[in-house]
Amino acid sequence: MPIRRPISRHAIRLTLALALVVTGGVVLAQDDQITNQGLTSADGSGSYEVGGIQVDVTAKTAELAREGGWRIAQRKGWSMLSQRLTGSGGTLSDSALDSMVSGIVVEDEQIGPNRYIARLGVLFSRAKAGAMLGVASETQRSGPMLTIPLQYSGGTGQVFEQQTDWDQAWGRFRTGNSAIDYVRPSGTGPDSLLLNAGQTGRPMRGWWRTILDQYGASDILVPVVHLYRQWPGGPIIGAFEARHGPDNRIITRFTLRVGNSDGLGVLLDAGVKRIDDAYQASLRNGALKADPSLSWRPPSAAVTAPVVEEETPADTGDTAAAAGGTAINLQVDTPGAASVAATEAALRGVPGVRSAITTSLALGGVSVVRVSFDGDPAALRPLLESRGWTVIGSGTTLRIRRAGAPTQGGAAAPPADNATSG
Repeated sequence: MPIRRPISRHAIRLTLALALVVTGGVVLAQDDQITNQGLTSADGSGSYEVGGIQVDVTAKTAELAREGGWRIAQRKGWSMLSQRLTGSGGTLSDSALDSMVSGIVVEDEQIGPNRYIARLGVLFSRAKAGAMLGVASETQRSGPMLTIPLQYSGGTGQVFEQQTDWDQAWGRFRTGNSAIDYVRPSGTGPDSLLLNAGQTGRPMRGWWRTILDQYGASDILVPVVHLYRQWPGGPIIGAFEARHGPDNRIITRFTLRVGNSDGLGVLLDAGVKRIDDAYQASLRNGALKADPSLSWRPPSAAVTAPVVEEETPADTGDTAAAAGGTAINLQVDTPGAASVAATEAALRGVPGVRSAITTSLALGGVSVVRVSFDGDPAALRPLLESRGWTVIGSGTTLRIRRAGAPTQGGAAAPPADNATSG
């Protein structure tokens, strides 16, 4: 596409009046306009990106200097891309480059009346550039990874409750150059309720399976940044962590620093790049594997007995009855997250129990576990009592607790996960 992008006369007059304008951050110049890339416009295209191209051009006007700088960036970028993919640099005519360039990334620029100094990046069409260089345009990628960018600032963790600088940095990141298939929620609708700082610390597979099904993903990635501001407008330190899976396994951690608040965007963009590199390295060495428990489903046993129709109360959530078993609601004490998983596992081990899923969670209180049982509800009572449970009630709603255990509290605290609070 042509690289010429008009600059308004008003902008030129303003530039001449100020003599020197310094801009920072990342801007994508494309389709004859310059637009800020936010989270909602996350770029997932497959363009090749070449960054860090330094240009210094002098011309009669600011517009001509900037256009000349972008033209030089195209040539340098193509030579760098050729060197990267084929091992030898190459050159092309400006008209051929115009047809392959899909955008110019302005990393930093200084515009004067007749001089343009900038650090630029160039995006090349993957299909056209790959065909020209004779390289395959398709690469092997990971499974879909639900990405939850978690930012701690001022001691408060935020994901999608409101747009953060960390969200915007991930929105600017071009995933086409990565082997990781990032699934990035837009942050609207139920995202702020389902994906929050608390959810990233919950290891319960049942809840994670439901969330992953909602977003069409197979695993979880949680990139984390802790921002520490030395004083208003002063240096900012970013402590980054790349986490993976429902158990918050840490892939890497590192610290970056900028001298003032104007460099926050550059700091976060560098953090995103290093975290992506760490995820890709983990994928190559086989460490970034999906947790099998995230895709596990209770096996569906074949129905050997004839189905007897009977009237049951209408319940849209009664999936256990629809699967061929009797749905029984068990009220159980859940002092911590570990007790939820332990209770579900213990109930699945009871003969005749097909599945046990927590349908109402109350950590530190009484949760409800829906059990699919092959048989009459009355037959479940002696089976539970034989395994050390105290059973209260009758019918399809029972209250159970371990013999000798208090109703709430008093239980040993579950082991802490490996997540750090900074």
